[in-house]
Amino acid sequence: MKFRTATSSRTGVQAGMKLARLMEMSEGDFESRVRELEGDPVFRRLLDTRVIAVQPYDSAGFAARRFGGWGLRTSGDGLSSVLDGQGEMAKLLHKVGQERFEECFLRDEAMTDAERARLCKIPREEAAKLREMVNRLYIQAEFDGASSEAAPPKVYSAVAGIMVEDGRAALAFFNREIWKGRYRVDEHKRRQLLDAMSAAEAKRADRILRDLEFLDRRKTTLYRLLEVLIEAQARFFVSGDPDQREPLTQRAVSEKLDVLPSVFNRLISNKSIELPWGLETPLRTLFPSRKSLLLDRLHELIRETPSATDDELSKLLARMYAAKLSCRSIAQYRAELGLGTSRTRR
Repeated sequence: MKFRTATSSRTGVQAGMKLARLMEMSEGDFESRVRELEGDPVFRRLLDTRVIAVQPYDSAGFAARRFGGWGLRTSGDGLSSVLDGQGEMAKLLHKVGQERFEECFLRDEAMTDAERARLCKIPREEAAKLREMVNRLYIQAEFDGASSEAAPPKVYSAVAGIMVEDGRAALAFFNREIWKGRYRVDEHKRRQLLDAMSAAEAKRADRILRDLEFLDRRKTTLYRLLEVLIEAQARFFVSGDPDQREPLTQRAVSEKLDVLPSVFNRLISNKSIELPWGLETPLRTLFPSRKSLLLDRLHELIRETPSATDDELSKLLARMYAAKLSCRSIAQYRAELGLGTSRTRR
């Protein structure tokens, strides 16, 4: 079934809409759909007769989320701070450790900052910063399994974590039920079974197989997307340096995956991923434009060298990032960042 092909037929339109809904589903909703289909007696018969088999993903591992039971707010402020693997928040998380972090910042909201500081053996000010970060960016994820037909979700749906092993980035999924494998259909056995069934049974089995094909399309597309991101943003994942992100467009990746841009946008719009240093970020932050990267770099340079002129900033960008920007462009970018000239910044 070619979902990308434009068609005016009712079947083609319905197929496209169905795929779009699956792409937009949270991991919780999608798991419910997987369990529903795999709980159908017809699915069991298809398995027993080896019409279908579940083939594990070659390189997929599994891990527990650091922020279990909590979700990254879709309206969270300060998401840029989570991208810095060498930043203050990442260092504090590492310093506290996973067990203490869960105990003091996720499970007991009534605990005071002083109590958190004592248990985690950190200054009270650092405990307050971690608590404020959790409150600002996360929310208890009781909404994550809400129907996609209901109100807009309040949290991103965390798909997987990026682990760094021997200097290489690798995937670790959070939901074993979804990511245990892809469905493979033996067409010869399929025809044999359908021929041996009654018309009603064959129709039901055929519908289950079509639904499984849609589930596989969603899983395969998301899996391949994450592989693309690991390859494209490998230096960022390993270094923890946001400046190491590469420019990447959604259109280019959607074309590579053979998915319509509108469907691809639905897929990433509400998904997040856990970075190697334990903080989560929306998938969309891993698709930075060249301009957004330049703005981030310019902002950091101005922060570090407030007296630098536009000409000096232009030369710094060229030397450090091989970015050629005229003084006029520097001035325009400064205006977009709300920053004045070197004289007003002194």
